[in-house]
Amino acid sequence: MDVPERHPWFLPSNKAALLLLRKPSWPLLFLVFVTIFALTWLQTTSPPAPPLVDPPPSSTDDEAPSPVVDLPPSPAPSTWPPGVYQPPSPAPSARPPAAYEPPSPAPSARPPAAYEPPSPAPSARPPPADDPTSCASFYRGPGRARAVVASIVEFGGVGDGVTSNTAAFREAVEHLKAAAEESGGGAQLNVPAGRWLTGSFNLTSSFTLYLEEGALILGSQDPEEWPLVEPLPSYGRGRERLGGRHISLIHGDGLTDVVITGQNGSIDGQGRVWWELWWNRTLKHTRGHLLELINSNNILISNVIFLNSPFWTIHPVYCSNVVIKNVTVLAPTNAPNTDGIDPDSSSHVCIEDCYIESGDDLVAIKSGWDQYGIAMARPSSNIIIRRVSGTTPTCSGVGIGSEMSGGISDITVEDLHVWDSAAALRIKSDRGRGGYISNITVSNVTMERVKIPIRFSRGADDHPDKGYDRKALPRVNGVYIKHVVGVDAVKAPLLEGIAGTVYERICFKNVSLSGISFKFKWRCEFVEGEAYDVSPKPCRQLKNNGSSSWCKKS
Repeated sequence: MDVPERHPWFLPSNKAALLLLRKPSWPLLFLVFVTIFALTWLQTTSPPAPPLVDPPPSSTDDEAPSPVVDLPPSPAPSTWPPGVYQPPSPAPSARPPAAYEPPSPAPSARPPAAYEPPSPAPSARPPPADDPTSCASFYRGPGRARAVVASIVEFGGVGDGVTSNTAAFREAVEHLKAAAEESGGGAQLNVPAGRWLTGSFNLTSSFTLYLEEGALILGSQDPEEWPLVEPLPSYGRGRERLGGRHISLIHGDGLTDVVITGQNGSIDGQGRVWWELWWNRTLKHTRGHLLELINSNNILISNVIFLNSPFWTIHPVYCSNVVIKNVTVLAPTNAPNTDGIDPDSSSHVCIEDCYIESGDDLVAIKSGWDQYGIAMARPSSNIIIRRVSGTTPTCSGVGIGSEMSGGISDITVEDLHVWDSAAALRIKSDRGRGGYISNITVSNVTMERVKIPIRFSRGADDHPDKGYDRKALPRVNGVYIKHVVGVDAVKAPLLEGIAGTVYERICFKNVSLSGISFKFKWRCEFVEGEAYDVSPKPCRQLKNNGSSSWCKKS
């Protein structure tokens, strides 16, 4: 039977071929001829194919295939093999890494043999006097660079953390003191990067101690390198033990125009050896501070980190015109009595933009202890604390007292931030203290997880000796606390005055403390004042006198 005619590509290939042979289709044959000719021409004109190479070995079944990455350019013949760390090539004239390399002087500067100090950080100088956000104009420095500049390495200093540099620091200060007196333009001692172990040394007037980036001054752990000195007259004895006390690591007495600054270098008291003496009750004399300046004025401390003080960290006492700005103070929160900054019988003190973690008050204002402070009558006054933050699980953000026998007045605390602490603000006194606390203004306080947000306490019967007068009672008048926010507080404020005296004109405005259990109420004894817009509800001693209120108008 004949197969019906159809277009060839609808048939199986063998039948299509038979059909083409039986009845050729000239258009189709022409198309086949053209296709064969084109393929032959392309083969004769194409470049030869590259030779075959063996493929790379395939990965095993348990290996993931390698990702496709862009390979780096081939290293030059002089570079190290791939995968081996290549340190940067030192400059031909560079010294070994352990040696201090001062900056190269400009052609018109000092001779190559002279040390060329780095440019001081702009923040080392106080802001203009008309800056309303800063009190740093309390420091009234010369406004010009020091005439004589040297490095501790020029006096044999070795920054290896092992070699003692006590003699080097003492010699450097004495040399620069004489040079500054001769030039009339002050002196600066630079401490370059390194670990500079030292015992106590004294500063001098018209002097800058400049810690370069990476500089670390380490306090000696040998108590013999912290000699004993006389007790402060407003204390009558060492604060912890009878008799004398250990000198501070960095010390100064009777000085004018002293600057401690730099590029956030550090001063580490290595205080653990001292804390253990206290914990073990084997301490023979009162521990030394990390920095103490006595009877001095025009002090600037900025851009420095203070670590692990044996006792109170920064202690200006009998001083005036003191600025402590952009300072960090750190100590373990269980380190005993490691207060951050303690202005003591001092006036015109500015503490701002500081961060503090310690085992005691972040800032504590003092003015002498019982009969010795009363006799000296050297108050602390005109002190501004602004933009301070930190934590202390055992004490307060700002403490006033308890050593306040010389009087404390005209204190401003602004923008305080405290967390995980025992209190944000605490006023401390005791029977036998005498003295006064007046005109205290605290505003814009934020706190989180503070046990007792605001506290007035009576002390713990803590006196220098039996010679104190138990009838000497403190007077507290004019404490203004406003714009306070506390979150997750544990207890309500505790305001405990002292029987026989009244804490007067205590003002609370716009205070919100959340998280306090309903079972904890305000507790107030021997206090009088007013409260407005306060939550939780304050104690009855803090009245609301409406539009006639002196507190509302303050």
